[in-house]
Amino acid sequence: MTIDHIIDPARALPGHETPVAVAPANLVTGNPMVPPFPDGYEVAVFGTGCFWGTEEVFWQVPGVWTTAVGYAGGVTPNPSYEEVCTGRTGHAEVTLVVFDPAVVSYDELLAVFFTTHDPTQGMRQGNDIGSQYRSIILTTSDSQRAVAEAGRARFAPVLAEAGWGTITTQIEPLEDRFFYAEDVHQQYLAKNPHGYRCHSATGLSYPTA
Repeated sequence: MTIDHIIDPARALPGHETPVAVAPANLVTGNPMVPPFPDGYEVAVFGTGCFWGTEEVFWQVPGVWTTAVGYAGGVTPNPSYEEVCTGRTGHAEVTLVVFDPAVVSYDELLAVFFTTHDPTQGMRQGNDIGSQYRSIILTTSDSQRAVAEAGRARFAPVLAEAGWGTITTQIEPLEDRFFYAEDVHQQYLAKNPHGYRCHSATGLSYPTA
């Protein structure tokens, strides 16, 4: 059953005490996917639908040091992929992006985020239907939240004027709610180059600050 709304936390699945094992390095970048990360680097977290395609987009961005896929924005600790797909964890499929702000700004990452999916579709992305595929930004600092909210406000009228409707992208603090996905999903499209991609992009340009 697909859930087209975010489940009441009281009805969420209980999850697991043990995190999944994560490979020592990202298959594409060769850098670790878990902290500690280099001094001065920042962490951004984005959900644009199926996380396989999202991660592939971001590992190609100059200035991105590493990426990893996981689950965030919900309540169930250490969920499995199958549990997230029920919609009963509250989580979205997301990509963690570790980047060097001296090379790529957070607003430039937002430009990648907003232009590689359709942020007006609510609890879906293309044929992927459910709350786990919602458009979401999980911020790791007050400054990120301010930039993200300003970016959403700038892009919303661009979408509306082009007939795409109301932007539905959620912006929330990440806090400690990122849970790594199973190894089979990490860098999935590097392991399976002909695998599934979903990019319901609008074709519109994001107005950077």
